[in-house]
Amino acid sequence: MIHTYPPLNLEVRTPRLTLAAATDELLERLVPIVRAGVADVAPWPFDDPMSLYADSPDREWRWLRAIWAGRARVEESFWRLYFVVLLDGEPIGMQDLRGVDFKRFGTVSTFSWLAPGRRGSGIGREMRAAVLHLAFAGLNAREAESDAFTDNHASNKVSQALGYVKNGTTWDTRRGEVAQIQRWVLTRDAWEQVRRDDIELTGVKECLPALGLG
Repeated sequence: MIHTYPPLNLEVRTPRLTLAAATDELLERLVPIVRAGVADVAPWPFDDPMSLYADSPDREWRWLRAIWAGRARVEESFWRLYFVVLLDGEPIGMQDLRGVDFKRFGTVSTFSWLAPGRRGSGIGREMRAAVLHLAFAGLNAREAESDAFTDNHASNKVSQALGYVKNGTTWDTRRGEVAQIQRWVLTRDAWEQVRRDDIELTGVKECLPALGLG
């Protein structure tokens, strides 16, 4: 269906998967994965606070409330676009794109997770490439940032493979324990070197005014 609110019509398609705007219908289809557990094995991938560490059913409730609140907070100084990752029409994870003072700085950051059984087959890299195409080709970003705990090897390998360069380290906590985070940055020039021509964007032009970019 076509939604009145433009960000809910956004879609990014690659030959392998689709990033579809996180409507309530798609979120409900993801609930069984969230209920079963996304972060249940060390090393823990997310920083605190993170609803995905909570016990069920509080986990699902907090996860949904966070997305609803994030979708509602859309202004020129801050926005976050939430996408459900679809593989052959089946929801398997999420990919987010966030802009802070984007109109001024042109910088985005990303966040994602995948169902445990879908990891290790290149899907994480494909969904990051898809959302980067939206950021650079669709929204005209100048650079993209990412970070991950240093022992989150899968996320760090995706960043390295897509042309990011290391951008220092910092510290955060996960489940109350201090751990080091690796920061990454991808410039527009570096993205152009690996730019793909097989990714399709839908609904971007109509979405720009809602993000304060039109």
